Amino acid sequence: MRDFAGKFAVVTGGGTGMGRELARQLIAEGCSVAMCDVSDRNMQETIALCSADGVPQGAKITAHVADVSDEAALIRFRDEAMAAHDIDRLHLLFNNAGIGGGGSMVVDDRAEWERTFNVCWGGVYYGVRTFLPALMAADEAHIVNTSSVNGFWASLGPHVSHTAYAAAKFAVKGFSEALITDLRLNAPHVKVSVVMPGHIGTAIAGNSRKVIRGVEEDKLSPDELTRARQRIGRMGLDPDQLTDDAIQAMMDEQARRFLEDAPMTAAAAATVILEGVKAGRWRILVGEDAVKMDALVRADPDHAYEPAFFEVLAKEVGWQLNGIAANQAK
Repeated sequence: MRDFAGKFAVVTGGGTGMGRELARQLIAEGCSVAMCDVSDRNMQETIALCSADGVPQGAKITAHVADVSDEAALIRFRDEAMAAHDIDRLHLLFNNAGIGGGGSMVVDDRAEWERTFNVCWGGVYYGVRTFLPALMAADEAHIVNTSSVNGFWASLGPHVSHTAYAAAKFAVKGFSEALITDLRLNAPHVKVSVVMPGHIGTAIAGNSRKVIRGVEEDKLSPDELTRARQRIGRMGLDPDQLTDDAIQAMMDEQARRFLEDAPMTAAAAATVILEGVKAGRWRILVGEDAVKMDALVRADPDHAYEPAFFEVLAKEVGWQLNGIAANQAK
């Protein structure tokens, strides 16, 4: 699919980050977009940005509140989107929505663990299930599933548990790869790509907390402060030396660094993804850090989870410098 003009796309998680930038760039190319997110306010900001960019004649963008981990909500989103755009087929499906959190199977909250897994994996699975008939009704279609570098390396380093997010992203990668053959046999006009971004400048840290806790405010609750102290302690630091205000400031700074100090912007990442779709690539690594990490893990898989490996990776990729490792306490 080398031209998006006149096509119809669905983007999940369109309120911020890569989802927002995908919507903006698709609209700019004359592709109509239906996006969903849990935050209508964020989606209205995306629409305002698209309007400011200029919406080509014939293109249209709509916003629909939906939680991708809820199959009924996605079905409602599909029906609303098809009706709003007066169309019975879909050309592009970007299963982009995701959150972080729920790191440890052993010491972290089960509800947080499953919330993270269900959004990151369930959102992709339900997305494909829900929109597959509309994709098959198009003359050509493409599914784009967002995994992560944590879909081939299940770690943020030796001092933090990362099981929920990594397990979900591995599932997305495996599912997408299996779909290549499934679609080739049963719906050859539908293609699939798996996207594996490295450190992209998004607000995922702050947004994840709000989704998991069901809150809008930035200030940490007493329970969240307790959890933060526990995680800081598991990293070998002394949380008793930190006041509540100091922990709040540390978390705010980590979120800021993740967004502002990233080696690649969300807009640049969206461009790489869309270029990958146009080129027909099933595997889309996003960011120089993702390319380097992929090579390092492939070169030495037997030691990929040893502390010494992370030291090499941090030096080669620059994750500590760019704020990924600093975000481990969240």
